Amino acid sequence: MAEEHKLPTIKEIAQRLNISVSTVSRALHDHPSIGLRTKMRVQQLADELGYEPNKIAIFFKQRKTYAIGVVLPSLIEEFFSKAISGIEDVARKNKYHVFIGQSHDDVEMEKEIITAMKDQHVDGLIVSLSKQTKNYDHFMALEKYNIPVVFFDRVPSLSNVHKVAFDMVNGTKQMLEFLIKKGHRRIGILNGPEEMISSKERTETYKQVMIKNRIKIDMSLVESTDLSLESTATAVEKMLSLKPRPTAVVAINDYVALDGIRHAKKLNLELNKDITFVSYANIPITSFLQDPPFASVEQYPYKQGSMAAEILIELMNNSSTSESFHNILINGDLVIHATGE
Repeated sequence: MAEEHKLPTIKEIAQRLNISVSTVSRALHDHPSIGLRTKMRVQQLADELGYEPNKIAIFFKQRKTYAIGVVLPSLIEEFFSKAISGIEDVARKNKYHVFIGQSHDDVEMEKEIITAMKDQHVDGLIVSLSKQTKNYDHFMALEKYNIPVVFFDRVPSLSNVHKVAFDMVNGTKQMLEFLIKKGHRRIGILNGPEEMISSKERTETYKQVMIKNRIKIDMSLVESTDLSLESTATAVEKMLSLKPRPTAVVAINDYVALDGIRHAKKLNLELNKDITFVSYANIPITSFLQDPPFASVEQYPYKQGSMAAEILIELMNNSSTSESFHNILINGDLVIHATGE
């Protein structure tokens, strides 16, 4: 039977170079106490032999895997792809690897991913919640494993967690004030699932702005979608069938706004004259479309992701516990895509 191929060890490298195992270990970790010539000899032989660090041994020695877990609803959405880029850039700069899991807006899948990442000994987690998540026990349970969690974009309403999010109140005020200055008084809201914090903030802000501008509040103008195509289509149809229908609609994101625009065109409504759509996220593709939302609030996903990663790195490198929690709100900017009206 052929001899089984074995991966080279630090001990083998030490024997071949006639130096101590500890010297080899320090040389491989670029320790300043080891001279340049010795480092080069060790690293060259390690490369020739195909040496790979024993990550399990490193974990038991340092109690770190240098791995970060990221859990989010879906990578199909460009918002989350950009956020991942921000997370990866910060992680790479700090010598961490990133593992990604998609919940697909299913809370049970979210729990499974959290358990799997915990079992893989990730050093920390960055999470954007599924739309179904109402209970946060599966995150709170990570505390006993010393796995810090930072939430971004879709964050819990708890005060004792670390989170980075878009300032929904300020962004919604920007859009509504913009529409009111354009002369709109009958403004609809295509909201997300009612249990989401952002949906509640959007509705409350809508009421406050209407009251401030002495415009009658009509809650029939507020519809919700669970973000599925079918639910969005139903919400859009219901809103545009109102009599009188709204002259402007604030949609939860650009995708929902584009669904609304498509349905409005089927009804032969003239965009930005009979009806105007504005939204959130400002996805790049809208600048290439013939009929984009009139305006969209930029939510800076890359910044959200990178800031969440920076906070997590800080938490992982600081073993002392603190009673203060990061609660970062990022201001958005209204970007105008269409002209006229």
